[in-house]
Amino acid sequence: MKFETKVIHAGVEPDPLTGAVMTPIYQTSTYKQDSPGVHKGYEYARTQNPTREALEKNLAALEKGYGAVSFSSGLAAMDAILKTLESGDEIISTNDLYGGSYRQIKAIFEKLGIKSKFIDMTDPENLRHAISDSTKLIWVETPTNPMLQIVDIEAICKIAAEKGIKVCVDNTFASPYLQTPIDLGADMILHSATKYLGGHSDVVHGAVICKSESDYEKIKFVQNASGAVPGPMDCFLILRGIKTLHLRVERACQNAEKIAKYLRDHPKVEKVYYPGFESHPGHEIAKKQMKKFGGMISFDLGNNNEEAAMKVLAATRYFLLAESLGGVESLIGHPASMTHGSIPPEERAKIGLTDSLIRVSVGIENGDDLIADLDSSLKNI
Repeated sequence: MKFETKVIHAGVEPDPLTGAVMTPIYQTSTYKQDSPGVHKGYEYARTQNPTREALEKNLAALEKGYGAVSFSSGLAAMDAILKTLESGDEIISTNDLYGGSYRQIKAIFEKLGIKSKFIDMTDPENLRHAISDSTKLIWVETPTNPMLQIVDIEAICKIAAEKGIKVCVDNTFASPYLQTPIDLGADMILHSATKYLGGHSDVVHGAVICKSESDYEKIKFVQNASGAVPGPMDCFLILRGIKTLHLRVERACQNAEKIAKYLRDHPKVEKVYYPGFESHPGHEIAKKQMKKFGGMISFDLGNNNEEAAMKVLAATRYFLLAESLGGVESLIGHPASMTHGSIPPEERAKIGLTDSLIRVSVGIENGDDLIADLDSSLKNI
């Protein structure tokens, strides 16, 4: 089954009772049992829900995993993965990653005895040197947030496999339409399904897709035991969004390429971070492991000039100033004070995340209208 068919049909069957084409929203907290333990496969909605199961089967098919487990947010999904570790274990993560992920590792799990290192994984050899006897999980973002670095997933997974260490790839920026990390050796994939999978900025959701049955069972246990499950309406909305994933991401990629070239040539823009440029250090790896280069762009106005960035952010019309990404509408943000505000300034500086950096999530509007919007806003500096 090809990807464009999977998004419509994988894990989804017409309702056997009514023939409804769309998966019903099973808005129930519990299920009638004929006698204790004798039922139709469902006991309590924290543990099982038919709408959620349809979504999880669909996600597993898209990411080519054994199984998928849904959560109430991307960070809840990450929390479940980290709960499979024990005190004394160590995580090695990319040093450029979503601020909420950094906060969870440092502020929550370090207090529980889970150690962490943050390294530049654009050179896989850095990982080889960083691994210790206590390393149990490698956490990868690629493309990274917000600097759009590219990590060679296959190379990282080969190094980890030599040591018997699990690798989880946060695939939120790419989506399974552009990149399938399990094909490249990853053990688990994380999604903030709020973003490209949902695609309409109307639901918060997270998911973990596992390559092996054993990892799936561990994450499934945490899902039920900790209870951070999504509601059936949330699952329905993600399922609906996935049906147009390929169309939306394809259009966003087309728009992003045009906008990145426009920004590169603009005299008021000092630097553009976009893996589609041949000059990008990770361009060749991105070509190898991604179908296209994504809908995310970051650009720097230079001189660490926060005031200039704020003037641009305040002047856009179609690029809405908001958290999040991956929706049909274009969004613009200031990572240093928004998505990455929980990362200490000295850590942001190490990866080049300045106060003059702006991140855009390119939507599916007319590309020329989006360029005109940026052009008008840049005239304010």
